[in-house]
Amino acid sequence: MWLKGFTYGWHCKRGAYRTEQAIKSQDLLFDLGINWMALAFSVEQKSFASTEIYFDYRNTITDKDIMFAINRAHKRGVKVCLKPVINCGDGMWRALIDFPDADMMGKDRYWNLWFEHYGAFLCHYAEIAEDTGCEMFCIGCEMSGTERKDDHWRTLIKKIRSIYTGPIVYNMNHGREDEVKWFDAVDFIGISAYFKVGQVPQDTKENMLEVWKHVGRQTQELSERYQKQIIFMEIGCRSASGCAMMPWDFTYTELERSEEEQANFYDSCLTAFADKPWFAGSFWWDWSTEVYDTEEEAKRNTGFDIHLKQAEDVLRRWYS
Repeated sequence: MWLKGFTYGWHCKRGAYRTEQAIKSQDLLFDLGINWMALAFSVEQKSFASTEIYFDYRNTITDKDIMFAINRAHKRGVKVCLKPVINCGDGMWRALIDFPDADMMGKDRYWNLWFEHYGAFLCHYAEIAEDTGCEMFCIGCEMSGTERKDDHWRTLIKKIRSIYTGPIVYNMNHGREDEVKWFDAVDFIGISAYFKVGQVPQDTKENMLEVWKHVGRQTQELSERYQKQIIFMEIGCRSASGCAMMPWDFTYTELERSEEEQANFYDSCLTAFADKPWFAGSFWWDWSTEVYDTEEEAKRNTGFDIHLKQAEDVLRRWYS
């Protein structure tokens, strides 16, 4: 495991990366011992069925914001994976973006329009990644409904490679390991690794580890099939009872707090994968630009945050 990463910057509006609080929060993240940061931000299309993607000058993170966060990471010796993501303004999950494969004239009209806009969106940020020396570029996140469009993706990847000269990763959702047929065209296989590893609320590290071993056999086979290393582009678990049974969840805010379950999730995963040659590492989800300051606040927090929680101690040990 050479990539010791964390995701930073998600769910932010323009200017958020350059506040005093964000600078302090980013420094706390660097102090964890990470050597990679995924800088994740979103741009919206109006709905899951829209073919057009536009910059929202009221809210969208600006190029200046992005370059500021990248430059701070590089000054601390931390490498950056730039991760621009499409979200849907109607609240639908981006995995549901989908169109008919052909219209009445037998043409891929809607797909062609969408990929034209998505390609322009990605190429803009590929230029920033190249100009700022980002060490990796993520070309998509959990775009399940689009993944069958093999030719469109291959054409887009060729276009991105004409702009960005570093390694490229695609971030599929877990469970899609046999659905993406164009992983040969990227450099790393990315997975949102929100696997259900807890069998009961507040499950043990040992029980979770057995499930991770099963996950490992599946992901190793995927790695060997394409001769590419695996990156867990997203992985994490809230500090709440039962969340290792549904680590993707952020909605059940009434659940009892459990630092131990979150720590067991972290420790079991790292124990299972850290020494595997086909496993590059993880970008844990996620580090807020407005992370809380005190242990009292940490004790009230049941989110993905690990600051001042047991999982932070686990990660420091593994990343040291």
